[in-house]
Amino acid sequence: MRLRIAAVAAVSTMALFGMTACSSGAHNATGDAANTRTATLADPNPQPITDNPEPALPVTVRSFDGVDVTVTDASRIVTADRYGTLTETVFSLGLGDNVVGRDIASDFPAAADIPVVTPGGQSLNAEAILDLAPTVILTDTSIGPKGVQDQLRDAGIPVVFFDPARTLEGVGPQITAVADALGVPRAGRDLAARTDAEVAAAREKIPDDAEPLTVAFLYMRGPALTMMGGPGSGADALITALGAADAGTEAGLEQPFAPITSEAMIAAAPDLFLMMTDGLESIGGVDGLTKIPGIAQTPAGEDQRVVDMEDGVLLSFGPNTGRVLGALADAMYSPAT
Repeated sequence: MRLRIAAVAAVSTMALFGMTACSSGAHNATGDAANTRTATLADPNPQPITDNPEPALPVTVRSFDGVDVTVTDASRIVTADRYGTLTETVFSLGLGDNVVGRDIASDFPAAADIPVVTPGGQSLNAEAILDLAPTVILTDTSIGPKGVQDQLRDAGIPVVFFDPARTLEGVGPQITAVADALGVPRAGRDLAARTDAEVAAAREKIPDDAEPLTVAFLYMRGPALTMMGGPGSGADALITALGAADAGTEAGLEQPFAPITSEAMIAAAPDLFLMMTDGLESIGGVDGLTKIPGIAQTPAGEDQRVVDMEDGVLLSFGPNTGRVLGALADAMYSPAT
């Protein structure tokens, strides 16, 4: 049977977020079906490529917004983006002890005690950041408002923007860009190489005899609105890397996320749903999922085939990407029990 994967979610088009993955297809706590798996990382914390590297500063780098920024001190770093990518990268470079402020998406255990500077999830709190006396701020255009970022730069704090796009091809370049801005270029090169190797190893987990998968990724926060991922969502890149086809792209979506009707869901005929864990819980688990119009009429709904993954891991596209892909591959391709 041709396997297809869909992830379901309801969320404002202005407030999307995401990430972890299961090595053996363990049952999800939100459902009892044998076909329901949680993809999890054995250790959700970033794995440092080295311990306490010594930044060679000052350095001047070209910020993604086209501004040349000089960083003279990396002892007090604030990281802020929608997906937790920058915090994950700084920790993976071995500079986690230098992070004094983080976004709410950076919810791995090692960062739990670091103050959150995005209390609403999608916006920066200038006062909270200034109170931390940061020596450098790492951010991107996925979070804002831009006026606050400009305010911080006007206050004399080096603010370095990075590419907000979530693609596999962009993982390595962003790692090295962050490392360059913090004065640890060698650690960046080593970390990018390790991540590339982990991505390659994850791809090796795809069975040679596996039929092509069609994966529809949808994001939910309650049952009121169902949106399917399409080109540029980030999920499409993961799906392709796992040897599958993105259902949203195949359905003709022209934007990262778009509402989908029950008729369109039935026509997509997914054989498996890939969801963020909090999204699945927000609708009452698998039982609630099958009550969403159109879901029960799909092969996935009938079989209750679901793979869920922690919100703070799935779409980070940072140094954990290879481990995320590996765990997803295990959950997706392991036989039913």
